Amino acid sequence: MIREVAGVATSVQAPTATVVILDFGSQLSQLIARRAREANVYSELLPYDTPWEEIAKREPAAIVLSGGPESALGDDALDCDERVYASGVPLLGICYGMQILVKRLGGELLRLGHSEFGPAQLMLDRLDSPLFLGVPPESRVWMSHGDSVTAVPPGFTALAHTSRSAVAAMSDDTRRVYATLFHPEVVHTEAGTAILQNFLHTIAGIAPAWRIDSWVEDAIEKIRAQVGDANVLCALSGGVDSAVAATLVARAIGKQLTCIYVDTGLMRKNESAGVVAAFRDILHLNVVHVDASERFLARLAGIEDPEEKRIRIGHEFIAIFEEESKKIPDVRFLVQGTLYPDVIESKTPGSKAGHKIKSHHNVGGLPEHMALGLVEPLRTLFKDEVRQAGRVLGLPDAIVERQPFPGPGLAVRIIGEVTRERLAVVREADWIVTSEIDAAAGSLSPRPWQYFAVLTPVRSVGVMGDGRTYANLVGVRAITSEDGMTADWARLPHELLERISSRIVNEVRGVNRVAYDITSKPPATVEWE
Repeated sequence: MIREVAGVATSVQAPTATVVILDFGSQLSQLIARRAREANVYSELLPYDTPWEEIAKREPAAIVLSGGPESALGDDALDCDERVYASGVPLLGICYGMQILVKRLGGELLRLGHSEFGPAQLMLDRLDSPLFLGVPPESRVWMSHGDSVTAVPPGFTALAHTSRSAVAAMSDDTRRVYATLFHPEVVHTEAGTAILQNFLHTIAGIAPAWRIDSWVEDAIEKIRAQVGDANVLCALSGGVDSAVAATLVARAIGKQLTCIYVDTGLMRKNESAGVVAAFRDILHLNVVHVDASERFLARLAGIEDPEEKRIRIGHEFIAIFEEESKKIPDVRFLVQGTLYPDVIESKTPGSKAGHKIKSHHNVGGLPEHMALGLVEPLRTLFKDEVRQAGRVLGLPDAIVERQPFPGPGLAVRIIGEVTRERLAVVREADWIVTSEIDAAAGSLSPRPWQYFAVLTPVRSVGVMGDGRTYANLVGVRAITSEDGMTADWARLPHELLERISSRIVNEVRGVNRVAYDITSKPPATVEWE
């Protein structure tokens, strides 16, 4: 099907059409992928220096060049495979992506005396551009750049400007190459969703056809093809990720699946009993309950570094699964609830733009001698898409809507060494935080996406019962988010915070001070470790 919009020929692709985002190191790159999924277009995020052969395997219907922290003016400026520019695939450059397009295609850049960061008023110079269909002549955008475009490349037209940027957007309609100096993927850009959808649907001609229900059907078939007649182990954590992964695999292979729930001793209050009951009684899965709390505590003794804690926990998980696999005949695969953000945040592509944020117990770092193949049915999904898949599979709300909980458990909510005593403190404090916010949830708008307590290594002086105390500081974290990739701190009512603080100080021994975390992501992460 061919159509023409504002002089731009577009062809509607198959439902499996993919947009590839080349990541130049921006903290916002994942958001571009999310916005594409929200537009019902399948997206993949790849390192900026991915060879064209790897990109071509995805048969991209469009390519986006992300922003990044570097300058495009340096001799060693980050750049993608030159065949990207000659591919004929529709291109959209964002921020650094626009700057590298200008540099590569013959335009001119100038280093600003002061970076332009924050809100700006965008004024359109070409109202008929297909990139700005339905966009007001003036709107707010979000800028974050240090290089300015002083001349567009040959064949390009300037589309918009701001008070500080003479060229804030440009296009070559014939080659279907577009670029914005601002970030359309962030909520601060008022018409950002319309701009991205104009590029994906109108310019690149990608039909909004990617749906989670069709993904579920495909995932089940792929699991059957991968596993065959082998037996499979599934790592249950109690969260929505492992629940959806286990249910998908169970739908695919039935009794060939055995689920292993490992009680690490790092779980929340009353969690283990509830998790095992839910999986056995509600999901009707074959669940083996392994109490390994002493093993994990021994592995964590004396360890304070958060990365080392994650690695040790991950390796202990794998060791336990290997042991349990020997008790079941013909086990050849291990199911894990790896999500797409896990893959992205844990990647170490060897490129200058890639920064490893944290290790995940279910991504990378697996012992080389592990004898089990991996089944990772959720590897291409974001968190909210996993919840959608759970609803398609018919999982109860109590599981689908459960707030995220890190794989390493309360170990990453204790800053410093993990001990039995410190676990008891953070577990009781966390119980108070979750119970109070759950009780108030009906009156909270938006409802927090995740909320918990953190035990810090800070001790301070206090007065309790007319006596001097020297006790622990507990941090309280509550965020609002769609998928955890970006987050804002939740504006909880003062009365609710007061109840939480009062209860923790009065009911949890060893705590005399409570602090509320009002940091967004970025710059912080959701968890403290």
